This record gives sequence, C-alpha cells and structure tokens, in this order.
Amino acid sequence: MNWQQLISNKRLGQEDRHALRHDDRSEFKRDSDRLIYSAPFRRLQNKTQVFPLPGSIFVHNRLTHSLEVASLGKSLGDDVARKLMKKHPELRGTLFEEIGTIVQTACYAHDMGNPPFGHSGEKAIQSFFTEGPGDCLKEKVSKRFWDDITHFEGNANAFRLLTHRFLGRREGGFVMTYTTLASIVKYPFNSAFAGKHGKFGFFSTEEDTYKKIADELGIIEKEHTEEGIRYVRHPLVYLMEAADDICYEIMDIEDAHKLKLLSFEETAELLLGFFDEETKRSIRQRIEDEGVTDKNEQVVYFRACAVGLLEAECVNAFVEHEQEILQGTFEGSLIKHISELPCKAYKHCAEVSVREIYRSKTVLDVELSGYKIMETLMNDLIGAAVNPEHFHSQQLIRRFSSQYDIQSSDLETRIMAVIDYISGMTDIYALDIYQKINGISLPII
Repeated sequence: MNWQQLISNKRLGQEDRHALRHDDRSEFKRDSDRLIYSAPFRRLQNKTQVFPLPGSIFVHNRLTHSLEVASLGKSLGDDVARKLMKKHPELRGTLFEEIGTIVQTACYAHDMGNPPFGHSGEKAIQSFFTEGPGDCLKEKVSKRFWDDITHFEGNANAFRLLTHRFLGRREGGFVMTYTTLASIVKYPFNSAFAGKHGKFGFFSTEEDTYKKIADELGIIEKEHTEEGIRYVRHPLVYLMEAADDICYEIMDIEDAHKLKLLSFEETAELLLGFFDEETKRSIRQRIEDEGVTDKNEQVVYFRACAVGLLEAECVNAFVEHEQEILQGTFEGSLIKHISELPCKAYKHCAEVSVREIYRSKTVLDVELSGYKIMETLMNDLIGAAVNPEHFHSQQLIRRFSSQYDIQSSDLETRIMAVIDYISGMTDIYALDIYQKINGISLPII
C-alpha cells in the first residue's frame, strides 16, 4: 500500500461531485465537525463505558471516553506525520499532513455503534439469537445474515451507522471521506471470519461499501472466498486502536481509584510501573516540589505521565514498523510492540483491571441489569418484527423512528431495523422503554 493512495478525501455517496466549498476547512475537518454535531455522537453521553453512569462521582461514559481517545489520536497522528515526513519528504504538501485530523475523527466514531450497557448489551443481542427465543429464526433467514446477528458487534455497527442509507437520509449515510471510514474498521472482514474472538468489521449489508472503499484506497485484499472478503487494515487503524487501548486501560484505573476499588498505593504502583526507578523518583519529587498533596491530583499527574509515555512509544512503534504495516504483514496492535518495561506494565494493568475492576460488584450489577433490559427489548421488538400483524406488535412498531425500515416486507430488513433501533438507544432511554413495555412506568404517574 502507498500513502498517496491511502489518504483520499473522496466522499461516500458524492463520488461524482464535490460539494461547493463555503469555508477553508479541509474535507477531513468537515468529517470531524459532522460527527461532533450529530445526534448519535451526543447520545454517547448516556451510554455506559465500564462503570454505572455517574452519581456524585463522575466517571467516564462513552462520550468522555471518545473525547479523550480523539485527543490522544490527534497527538498520535500528528507525531507520526511529523516523523514520517522527515523520512519521506515527498509526503510534504500532500493530504498525508492531515492524518492527525483523520485519526482524531476515527476516534470520535469508534464507539458510536456500541449498544446500551456496553459489552453486556452486545452479548444480550447476540444471545437472544443463540440462546434465547430468537434461535427459531435461523431457518427463516440467510446464513450470512444469521452470522451477522449472532456475532453482533459494535465495530461493525459503527460502520453501518456511518454508511447505511436509512429511510429519508441521503446516499452515503454520513457522507464521510473514504479514508476516515477505512480508519475506523479494526476488523476488515465480514462475520464469516469472526472466529472465536467474535469480532468483525462490517455486516453483509455494508460489505460492498467497504469493498469499494478498500479498492479505491488500495487496501490489500488478504482472502476472498464464497463467504466473503478479508482485507488487511488501513494503516491509520493502528493509531486509532492505540489511542483507544491507552485510554480505556489507563482511565479505567483512574476511575477505579475514584470509586475506591483501588487504593491510592495500588493505583500509584500501577501508573508508575511504566517507568524505571530513577524516573519514578523524579515524578514523585516533582509532585512534592510543587506542593501537590491531594491524592486524586497526584493520580491525575501519574496518569498523565503514563499516557504521555505510551503515546511516544506507540508513535515510535508505528514509524519503526511502517513498512510491515504498509505491506500488510504487521501482527498485533502497536501496544504489543512497545519497549519491554512499558509493555510489561501495560499487561499488568490489564490483569489487575480484569480482576479488580471488570469483575467488581459495581460493574457486575450494571451488566446484570443492562442484560435483562436488553433481553426484554429484543424479545418484544423482534417479536413485533416477526409478527407485525399482531395488535401489540403494531403498538410497538409505532414507537420506531421513521428512519428505521420496520414496515418492510422483508423479514431480515425488519429484524435489522429492530437492532438498529435498540443499538442506538442510550442506557436511560432503553430503561425507559423497558419500564413502559413492562407496565412499570406510566406517563400519568
């Protein structure tokens, strides 16, 4: 692959014409603004990241997480651009200079397809078809569609959200640039290749769209079978992924300290574990010299140091492995290719997070509640899609937004309309609909 072809400002749905320019924004900045001002992006403020939505202690939700990932992604992209333009002077003055903005935008978009209640919501959608009442639909839909819905994935749903032409909307969905769209697809293959990890990058309904983008950008095709196509990643995906990896791991530790799941000593040990002994002493001395005695503020400082180190390490890893990335032979994430000490510290943080955070009662409670809410919504709304002629089905169908094709004569389209509707809900809205469906909440009370 080559950078000149990989960075394109051609827009999905507007390939044959360019919109008249009304200001000096680049096309990639337009992508960024378009997402920030969109309703799906705003809805992230009421979607669970890891911990329950905040009460008196404000922990991260999907929106604050996405903003932080985007900020870090911009730094990663800008630093990589600066280093690679020294290495490849011919890239100066080209669209390559804007990769910081492209990665930033991909980071804004990376969680937009996630359903309510985080990964618990994803599992509820999948399990409805594999373990619940939805298993009876297997013989009524195509194999490719069945693979899609039984492996439902937030990443694939984000690509659909940005590219699918919903009812009343324009061709091309959000009409984003090809490069921005390619930069969010961490798993550039369909659900047939999901395997045990269950991850994939686009539903069968959007496969042709991704193929068109990949062919235009010169993304290497890795495998082509009757079941589908597998590509290598667009190089900028690695930077988006690194920003996400760094933020969710490090910020979850900070949140866990705020919620007292981790003590100050445990938190300090984890965040300072990325540094050698001399640097640790220097960091602690700086805090002492500046008179910072507040424990939370100290954790913030430790976190900033850790994030800064990991950002620099990932930039170096990307530049060092540039040729492998362009050839499609690079294996794993950038985090796995950083220096030994920070790599070991990152793995330790991940192990502690699983043990002390993700399996904590606080997180388990929101997962249990979220799963039940999603299970109920899936059961009732899929039931309405399968039997639209029933009286209660008609009542439920009237709740759908006009953009969802729930009135289609095609069963698969109606089922996908339900998944689109539910996955777009906030946690709070999903709870509200759940209560109304079950008669727990009435407008008059």
